[in-house]
Amino acid sequence: MKIKVTTGDITRIKAGAIIVNFFEGTKAPEGDTATADQALDGAISQLVRQKEIKGKLNEITLIHSLGKLPADRVIVTGLGKKTELTLDKIRGAMAETCRYLRPKGVESIATIAQWTGITGITAGSSAQAITEGALLGLYSFRKHITKKDEGEIKQLTIADTDTARFHTLKQGCQTGRIVAEATILARDMVNEPSNYMTPTNIAEIASTLAHTYGLKLTILERAQMQTLGMGALLGVARGSDQPPKFIVLSYKGRRAQATDMTLIGKGITFDSGGISLKPSGGMDEMKGDMAGGAAVMAALSAITQLKLKTNVTTIIAATENMPNGTALKPGDILTSMSGKTIEIISTDAEGRLTLADALEYARKQGTKYIVDVATLTGAVRVALGDICTGVFSNNKELENKILAAGTEAGELLWPMPMYEEYKELNKSEVADIQNTGGRWGGAITAAQFLAEFAGDTPWVHLDIAGTFTSSKAHDHIVKGATGIPVRTLINLVRSLVK
Repeated sequence: MKIKVTTGDITRIKAGAIIVNFFEGTKAPEGDTATADQALDGAISQLVRQKEIKGKLNEITLIHSLGKLPADRVIVTGLGKKTELTLDKIRGAMAETCRYLRPKGVESIATIAQWTGITGITAGSSAQAITEGALLGLYSFRKHITKKDEGEIKQLTIADTDTARFHTLKQGCQTGRIVAEATILARDMVNEPSNYMTPTNIAEIASTLAHTYGLKLTILERAQMQTLGMGALLGVARGSDQPPKFIVLSYKGRRAQATDMTLIGKGITFDSGGISLKPSGGMDEMKGDMAGGAAVMAALSAITQLKLKTNVTTIIAATENMPNGTALKPGDILTSMSGKTIEIISTDAEGRLTLADALEYARKQGTKYIVDVATLTGAVRVALGDICTGVFSNNKELENKILAAGTEAGELLWPMPMYEEYKELNKSEVADIQNTGGRWGGAITAAQFLAEFAGDTPWVHLDIAGTFTSSKAHDHIVKGATGIPVRTLINLVRSLVK
């Protein structure tokens, strides 16, 4: 989609549809909506009086201009109560409106630089939210579908009458595109079936990003992992014919050599459960068990384009978890890169094994902060449903920063307890630690397992098992891969730079 910013009255723009707004509790159209109402001979006012337009959040009303405007249609989008307006509501309303218009054959749309100046919303942040909403709301994954799409909105124009805000709006629009396209990259990777998204394919995407943005790329093969003692990762990889890849992608935004942030993503390209085989129902979703790896790689692509003055490294330990004749078995003991031995209780608790070696690698390379992202446990989905990502940390300051970054992105996060008592559940009688702590508190014991390998480095673990995919479209989220928490990670790094 082409997105541009223009100065002028939106009612003079020729488009398939123009979008204005209305707030709940407002008695009459205001601002640009009033201008559109006047051009339509009071049609919006009449619908307000008839209570067809109430301004409730995401309420959409279509009015045909019938030649009274250059645009064919006027869309009045409800934004809820003015005092409760947020950037996420702007983002969601724009997404819902775009999805509403797409099947109607509309190819070009224009919107006012909506909502600027309300509840502290700036012109730049408004333009960013509008852009993100349009691009993310219209996303669809049709790579393997031969039937023609239902329609395409090819152009979005953001119009504003204030010429002084032009450059701010343009900059916000550009940031919105970078962030949205990074999220779309993660969605594309997660939506791909596992025969198209193997560890080798992830390494190829990393190579493309490195070439495009001038990033440093290191890919460790099986022999190199063995030399480094990555027994936990290689234990998981034993069951697959696909070769594992340990992918390290680095961005250097300032002169110092030190790594400021390491983003680690779980990269299980298909999780059958291994010998501890999963039930067949829903196993197709396990192509998305590399969503954490996709998220951190995509976030780095945006961090690079935004030219943030920081040094960030991403690590993805990529492999399949399959049950062949050489696969890891319950009762086996592995030795991780850190030297800690791990008793295998369930081969379906494999993600934490790969992350253990990735965490140790990050610590040995030296880093100020670590954030890992993983579709780690079904238990977090039991606890928080599909609404929130679980947050686990050994550092309250870093935890608070990522919670704030999630709020800004509209990606809901919830802090979970990390009491010492949960560590007891991971104790093994025959090794240093076992890879599951039992049924109860499973998301927490999994996080406590990772904490053993994070050590004293400030660290946050994001369990996205409930939020990496969605069963339906709502706001800027579409059915399928969500791209969570790409935008949270970008916001976090931006806040740390500030």
